[in-house]
Amino acid sequence: MLDIKYIRDNEAKVKTALLKRLAPEDLDLASILALDDERKEAIKKVEELKSERNKFSKIKPDAATIARMKSLGEEIAALDRSLAKIELEFSAKMLALPNIPADDVVAGGKENNQVIYTFGELPKFTFMPKDHVELATSLDIIDYERAAKMSGSGFWIYKGVGALLEWALLNYFIDFHTQNGYTFIIPPFLLNEASATASGHLPKFYDDLFWTEDKLCLNATSEMMLGNYHRDEILTEAELPHKYFAYSPCFRREAGSYRKEERGMIRGHQFNKVEMFQYTKPEESWSAFSDMRSQAEKLLAGLGLHFQTSQLAAGDCSAAMVKTLDLEVWIPSMGIYKEVSSVSNALDYQCRRGVMRFKNKETGKTEFMHTLNGSGLATSRLLPAILEQFQQADGSVIIPEVLRRFMPNNLAVIAVK
Repeated sequence: MLDIKYIRDNEAKVKTALLKRLAPEDLDLASILALDDERKEAIKKVEELKSERNKFSKIKPDAATIARMKSLGEEIAALDRSLAKIELEFSAKMLALPNIPADDVVAGGKENNQVIYTFGELPKFTFMPKDHVELATSLDIIDYERAAKMSGSGFWIYKGVGALLEWALLNYFIDFHTQNGYTFIIPPFLLNEASATASGHLPKFYDDLFWTEDKLCLNATSEMMLGNYHRDEILTEAELPHKYFAYSPCFRREAGSYRKEERGMIRGHQFNKVEMFQYTKPEESWSAFSDMRSQAEKLLAGLGLHFQTSQLAAGDCSAAMVKTLDLEVWIPSMGIYKEVSSVSNALDYQCRRGVMRFKNKETGKTEFMHTLNGSGLATSRLLPAILEQFQQADGSVIIPEVLRRFMPNNLAVIAVK
């Protein structure tokens, strides 16, 4: 959530920045400011009437006083009802406003994303390469047909060496983050509406989430859980930064039709992910951003996969984020790069929604913390990239060296049975 005072003091600047990511017809700061004026006026009037009522309560009542106190009570009740409606509308409009893009984030959608780093070379083959679906099926490590029978399209089953390779990836991530000072968390996989609102996923992404009859949603990313870990808390300055990482399966409706090339594991309703998250002091959030980018890139480079890092244009960033970098791995059969990590800075946007603050040691005042998140990493496109980039002419696949210690007998090759 944005600071209404900042919007009021910098209306033109905020409008220009938000138009990087919103169409003009979707942005109406004037109505928000008008509601805020109306809200303040109503609060002022209620306080004045309550003050007058308090004065009457201290004197001996007569008929006129009793009548006036009754009239005041009715006026206050009516104003309270009116104020509640104004507050509700004001809150809804404020919650719907996205974050203000950073100055160096360009306007527009994904067509304006900019590649800022490339690792490794495009893989070259002396034979006709296969796609990951064909490879996984021939190696008997992923079962798509039985998963579809169990759950429908957009699901898969890891089998045998496939399950072991998936778990090796997760162990590699866990080991890496632990050694780099992050605290491991396994959160609940269901969360309530207040948590989804604080993380910035509600109200906009309600239909993208799976909801239970108990009004709990399955997490779409551990960012949702980690971003609520300190909700409604005031931390000491000495506690910051907090560096966490979490493992969870992630669940997404992924509404809309799947493109032909997105078959297999490229796009699904359930996948595994390790998520990094930091709570920092405001002046330290951009150095934390660089740290998280480095973490994600080192993980991906360690696998030996060819990938690129792109800075997203404003319209392609999540609504809660001021800046996002995507790490995108090369999928040979598709001839394109697919995102396996997003590293983002929300500044104080999520902390305002979740009322997450710290006490400034120097001033003694409470301030909102900053939050950052980054996939470290998501696996559902990594396994296809490993299969396709490291496939051999005989149909076998070389397992990245960093994963072998997590495989039985340091398995180095997935061979055709």
